[in-house]
Amino acid sequence: MHPFIKKRENIVEFILLMYQIEELIRILSFEEKTVLSLFTGDSENEDQELRELRTYYRTIMSSMRTQGIEKSGHLEEIKEIVLELIYLHNTLIAVLNDEKYKDLCEASREDIQLFRIKSKLEQQHEVEVLLHAMFMKMQLKLRKQEIGSETEESMDKMRLQLAYLSREYKKMKSGEWNFIQN
Repeated sequence: MHPFIKKRENIVEFILLMYQIEELIRILSFEEKTVLSLFTGDSENEDQELRELRTYYRTIMSSMRTQGIEKSGHLEEIKEIVLELIYLHNTLIAVLNDEKYKDLCEASREDIQLFRIKSKLEQQHEVEVLLHAMFMKMQLKLRKQEIGSETEESMDKMRLQLAYLSREYKKMKSGEWNFIQN
């Protein structure tokens, strides 16, 4: 699926996809031909969509170099989206007093704190910790490493909180979200 579509449909999945793309580009040492082959295939027949997709991946590689994140870190665009999610998280709790979201936060609070400590993310906001946890889970699944039932249960609580946040983000971005009505 094209990252643009993922960005419109589910912002958390988009972020995780972009984290994965950044990681793969690093693993492939920014070798353009290999990166493009991995993400877009080897087809010589380039339609408009394929050309746009290849340009997109070239732009990501160029931006990563320009922003100095060849070894680690995330693109500025992704960091800005994460900041929007943090703002939304704080708004749901402190401004809108969203009880459902607050309940989800409370249910995952202990799990987030444990993960924060184990992952040495003590200085990171809760939303960043949630994203890191989901990215780690995705990495483990891709490597076909087993995840224990306790960890799976913990991750599921965090996933539910992120899913709610993602849904509210989509509403906010579409104009569906209104402080007065909520």
